[in-house]
Amino acid sequence: MDGVIPSGGRGGDAAGPVARFFAAKRRGLTSRARRLVSLTPLSVGLRADEMAYAPSAAHFEAANKRLRAIDRTVLARLRSLAALPPAAPDEDRLLAMAMVEREVDRARRAFGLFFEVFAQRGTAFARPLAAHDAIARDCYAAVTAAAPRIFHGTLLPPLTYLEHGYSPATMRRGVTLSRLLGETNPFPLIRIPFDRDRPWQAVFLHEVAHNLQADLGLWVENQNAVVARLTEMRMPPQVITVYGRWQKEIFADLAALLLAGPAAAAGMAEFLAHPSDRVMTYRPGGAHPTNYFRVPIMTEMLRRMGFGAEAAELKGVWQRLYDTRRGQRIPAELLAAARRAIPAVVDEIAFQPRRALAERALASIMPFRAADQAAIRRGGMLLARGRMPRDLPPRFLVGACRYALEAGMAPNELGRAMLERLTPPPGAATPAAAPPLQSDAA
Repeated sequence: MDGVIPSGGRGGDAAGPVARFFAAKRRGLTSRARRLVSLTPLSVGLRADEMAYAPSAAHFEAANKRLRAIDRTVLARLRSLAALPPAAPDEDRLLAMAMVEREVDRARRAFGLFFEVFAQRGTAFARPLAAHDAIARDCYAAVTAAAPRIFHGTLLPPLTYLEHGYSPATMRRGVTLSRLLGETNPFPLIRIPFDRDRPWQAVFLHEVAHNLQADLGLWVENQNAVVARLTEMRMPPQVITVYGRWQKEIFADLAALLLAGPAAAAGMAEFLAHPSDRVMTYRPGGAHPTNYFRVPIMTEMLRRMGFGAEAAELKGVWQRLYDTRRGQRIPAELLAAARRAIPAVVDEIAFQPRRALAERALASIMPFRAADQAAIRRGGMLLARGRMPRDLPPRFLVGACRYALEAGMAPNELGRAMLERLTPPPGAATPAAAPPLQSDAA
């Protein structure tokens, strides 16, 4: 056993094999430690003619600010490692290196996430992604137009990116991400499945609405209000608990309707329509309402918005497809309570004033009127005849596209028209020149 230092040894063998082993490990770790500290359009592969679809300079700066903060922690850990005395125990050296490695891992994960998102703007999907960005920005602009200065501080608008998976999803601003080992997300990211890259998916508005709810600070207040409302109605405890858990997803569905009207409800219903076993099966603990309930919730919202005919038509379709008398796997209490609970929850989330909204209701800060619906229908007919309705804001174009498709417009043709409308051609002003969504500091 001569020359072998037992585990937990005292170290101090300045010229021995263990010392050489640690020195080599430290050199390798140091060489990797501070390489991932900055992202630029050039470093992610964007060419000059792709900058029109690139993330803004502010998005790059937000990502780099996060990377620099991680790098400062990496540097501090490296200094702690270098400060270990020559006689430090081996376990202390291993621990100090592991602490460096943890921060390097954090840097690698953050760099990788931002790199993947930004680099997609140098692919064939750049224009569809930029088109979705334009729709998301318009949704925020609609809120600030109806309720100026409602947001706190300067907001970077959402960025979209492509990934595999069936459904769009979002990572909200400020949320801690397990993928980033607890780092917070500096701006909203909205994932779009590769096959849903056409910029007219109603479910995209649902994901934007999740970010609006978070940025408006409504999560806790809404949950408390829904629970209190159903408690006052003497609903069964299971019903109160379930709707309190579902409130975030219900909010996103209702807000999508306020952003684009009845066409958004129809598009969401298409997304939710599956064989009965999926639609009519309750998942204990799930954040999403059972699909069977989501369309009745949206039709109640349409009725409250003044679109009774559209609500009745969609409700009729849903009832034809899904009849509880043919079988279901939903708790009896939820089914029995739906007739009373759904109108109450819709009213509480969309039509009751909230402190976070300066005592205004969601329907007031995201107004959608009969004139808006008429404009969307006219826009759909114009699109079907090959003409672009230039006066329609991007969020309304989502609904207009649905009516154009119903009228027989070819999807590929409609996709090209939408990209021309929503994304600037190369050489035009880039998103980097666009002002922030809002700044209280102004």
